[in-house]
Amino acid sequence: MRENHGKARHRRRKTALVAGVPLALAAAGTMAYGTVLGVFGEDAQPQAAAAAPSWATETADGFASVDALGQKGTYGGRDGRTVTVRTLADLEKYATAPEPYVIVVAATINMNPVGKEIKVASDKTIVGSGTSGHIVGGGFFLGSGVHNVIIRNLTIRDSYQGTWNDKDHDFDAIQMDGAHHVWIDHNDLRHMADGLIDSRKDTTYVTVSWNKLSQNNKTFGIGWTTNTTADLTIHHNWFRDTEQRNPSTDNVAHAHLYNNFLEDVSGTDITSSYGNYARGKTKMVLENSYFQGMRNPVTKDSTAALVQRGNVFSGTSGRNESGGTAFDPKRYYSYTLDKAADVPALLKSGVGPRSSIGTTATTKAAAATTITVAKDGSGQFTTVQKAVDAVPANNPSRVVISVKPGTYRELVKVPSNKPHVTIQGSGGSRKDTVIVYNNAAGTPKPGGGTYGTGGSATVAVEADDFQARNLTISNDFDEAANQSFKDHQAVALRTAADKVVLDGVIVTGDQDTLLLDTAAKDKLGRVYVTNSYVIGNVDFIFGRATAVVDKSIITLKKRWNGTSAGYITAPSTAANRKGFLIINSTVNGEVSDRTFYLGRPWHAGGDASLDPQTTVRNTTLSAAIRTAPWTDMSGFSWKDDRFAEYMNKGPGAGGQSTDRPHLTDAQAANQEVADWLGGWTPGT
Repeated sequence: MRENHGKARHRRRKTALVAGVPLALAAAGTMAYGTVLGVFGEDAQPQAAAAAPSWATETADGFASVDALGQKGTYGGRDGRTVTVRTLADLEKYATAPEPYVIVVAATINMNPVGKEIKVASDKTIVGSGTSGHIVGGGFFLGSGVHNVIIRNLTIRDSYQGTWNDKDHDFDAIQMDGAHHVWIDHNDLRHMADGLIDSRKDTTYVTVSWNKLSQNNKTFGIGWTTNTTADLTIHHNWFRDTEQRNPSTDNVAHAHLYNNFLEDVSGTDITSSYGNYARGKTKMVLENSYFQGMRNPVTKDSTAALVQRGNVFSGTSGRNESGGTAFDPKRYYSYTLDKAADVPALLKSGVGPRSSIGTTATTKAAAATTITVAKDGSGQFTTVQKAVDAVPANNPSRVVISVKPGTYRELVKVPSNKPHVTIQGSGGSRKDTVIVYNNAAGTPKPGGGTYGTGGSATVAVEADDFQARNLTISNDFDEAANQSFKDHQAVALRTAADKVVLDGVIVTGDQDTLLLDTAAKDKLGRVYVTNSYVIGNVDFIFGRATAVVDKSIITLKKRWNGTSAGYITAPSTAANRKGFLIINSTVNGEVSDRTFYLGRPWHAGGDASLDPQTTVRNTTLSAAIRTAPWTDMSGFSWKDDRFAEYMNKGPGAGGQSTDRPHLTDAQAANQEVADWLGGWTPGT
């Protein structure tokens, strides 16, 4: 670890903590998380509080994640209150309200009159509680300009009026007319009088994922416009016994369909007339989907472009067409393809409402043991470390340490013989539960010597398959009060393990905030950071791990004396390994323009065999980033290592030059999240 490598001294800015979040963060953090991180907790019923499932606060992928039309991704009502509804009156009250809400549907709600479609307002998450959220006899309508809506984990069914090709009853499950930024995920949609999903009149930036669509005629229509502006992602959906519009895409600028399963079951009353259909001027990319028994599985108009890759066709007949030039979805967002042959089994077990928390169908972990921590004595332990100590050595399955809201001033270490541990805040916000300490590299140890950089960590993780969720990890070392110390590096979180997930956390400090390391130079250490905040000023994301920072905010801070100057990353990557990938994120903060570097190469111990790597791509950069964003370190030139950008935007972005290398499209295709994680799916 670094003890003294020529970095300027600084001290923690006097910003104070408000429930564990620096005031500077409150001013800086708005990206896809809205105002200040979001707070949940109130219930529609005044006598009780209800917490939404933790995954009700996740953000969309695909085109719904793209910043456009003044909307930064799709995150629904996460910045508002959480309410639980069991009646039509309450569902309509909160769905149509102007304020943001997370609305948890915890009962079967019958629409009255039949066919009613609730007019959903912007900034809403409507999510079923386990498998108990049913909407019967009607659905939802999203009108012109409605945006930032998530509909998730619901069963919407049975508005069917007895006429198969019904032209009199426009009773849809979900109809969108001119909406944008909508995520429809993990629902069971079936047996409606008209469409299961109708995306109409230039509705755009929509992702439809992990749904089961069944027992329907006009299933999923997209179009009803002469314009060609809509962008949609449709992935991991199971179309089972649906006759037409599976989907039908008319005049869609970018239709990306992948890993869907279209199944026409033999011996039933429903026979498919066609599968995926590119109509009008649509440009469609169709990848790794599985078609079973479908008639005319893939069709296109002569005016449309349709590119097929990696699809499987079993027992199909009739038209199967492609042609023309479409688009590269990876220019808009990153994604990972499952093998087409695996799709039927994957979707049969994973689509539709989930009875337990999980983000993908591949979540297969057994029920976890839970240990509770509470400062007031209402849990099993009063400190996090005592809970970690209680985990049996070499535990074979996950142990969740659920930490109640509060500030826990302590050091926490998860040793290597205690894998599969999750430390998770149980509050409504990640700022409610704070683990904090104030050691620095130069802090004297009780037995003599100093802690060193790695030893300064507030939380140290040496066990594989570790997860931290919904909490803040902080190092609040005060440099102003400790100017006599030689070394001021102060780590908030150190990981030296493989398969580490940091989801929905704040990691905050100044110099060397987040140390992403490995157990040894020859060991692999993969880390996935998502939906999180990382805050600091000097080399505050550093180490030799193979790490992804995805859909997160990197917040820059001034130094102790009020000056602006710093470095975001200091990778120490071993040769032939992946280093740091920052993707789909935002860099911001209250610092001066053109004062921060994206990174510099840390050759730990002067080891010339290392090959440090940072790639920053598809990320919004503030004006704080220097026009030449990489720099040398300790005699090693960044140009001899691996530093590059791709498709960044914002005032801090810049064009290709010798001082600012960009990846080519071909290079970028091999620098995606899946390339970094190497076959590991976080959360499994």
